[in-house]
Amino acid sequence: DDIIYIREYCKKKNLKFILSNNIKLSIKLDFDGAYIPSFNSNYFDLIYAMKRGFILMGSAHNLKEIRVKEKQKVRIIFISSIFKENQNFLGLNKFKLISNLSRMKIIALGGISKNNKKLVKLTKSIGYAGISYFENKKKGP
Repeated sequence: DDIIYIREYCKKKNLKFILSNNIKLSIKLDFDGAYIPSFNSNYFDLIYAMKRGFILMGSAHNLKEIRVKEKQKVRIIFISSIFKENQNFLGLNKFKLISNLSRMKIIALGGISKNNKKLVKLTKSIGYAGISYFENKKKGP
């Protein structure tokens, strides 16, 4: 089975295998954790027994969603958008404000670039993530 092969490959390479939006299946398949998207405000998945070290990650775009993720017991939360001016745009100051209102580990997301990535250090973020940043990296000069 491909899933089992990937799980075993990740274990050999000391990589974490995180499943999106399905805690029950992630536990059943002995994955390392689960990611709960911002649109998922379900608390029922929390009834399942999780192994020690099981990682729950989530995402949020505002303080209300951050509070939901706290109740869902996520350990790491992606907050967006710090720089990308979209419907979830926070900007640096609002990003700092709402992330400081949580004790969770924060990952900055949204519009991270070579030019602004140093600004993330002004926040309590433990890191940053992004698709466009890494897509631009592989294009080369």
